[in-house]
Amino acid sequence: MRARHVAASALVLAGLVVGGGGIASAADPVSIGGGSPVVIADRSICTVTAVGTDDAGRSVGLTAGHCGGPGDAVAPEWDRDRVVGRVVRVVPDFDAAVIEFVPGAARLVATVGETTIAGVGAPPSFGDAVCKQGRSTGRTCGLTVGDVLGTQQAFSGLCVGQGDSGAPVVEGNAVIGMVNAYLGVPCVGPAVVTTMESIVREVTRTGGPGAGFRPIGQAVPVS
Repeated sequence: MRARHVAASALVLAGLVVGGGGIASAADPVSIGGGSPVVIADRSICTVTAVGTDDAGRSVGLTAGHCGGPGDAVAPEWDRDRVVGRVVRVVPDFDAAVIEFVPGAARLVATVGETTIAGVGAPPSFGDAVCKQGRSTGRTCGLTVGDVLGTQQAFSGLCVGQGDSGAPVVEGNAVIGMVNAYLGVPCVGPAVVTTMESIVREVTRTGGPGAGFRPIGQAVPVS
């Protein structure tokens, strides 16, 4: 009797293990979009710039390059133990990183908070009103002086703080830049914004994951 009881218990335990694995793999995907807060390598808290697909049909996203390196796990901030993707490459000259999402782990969305991204827009010009959706300071808006130095970076009066690195800067529903830094004091000093067109073009030029990136909802890649 005891032997049969132990054997039965072992079968039940095995069933629980298998069932538990099945439950975990069948978990609903996490919604991720431009403006979503993520933890990279269980260390850096940053913001996703935009999500979409590349020329190879991979589900990918962009964030700031200083947030992590190739191989680093990416998890939503609200569920740090749930890996939804990994950083697969970094473009240092533009402080940008490409995230490849685990198939079925992330549901790519166009809208986060009050910000919807429908495509990549042209770089901002002097006096343009732009907004950003960041992990720490939410959606804030301000004027930009544009890329006055010809460095593919613009300066803007957006309120930016730690954790907003990678935040999408939008004009209407077009993502036109990525927050990479702020000068001086958070929400006082100007935000440093790398233009989105330059990031996408460089990611495409250098090839690999992310090449031909286009946000969900945009059918034609950036030329």
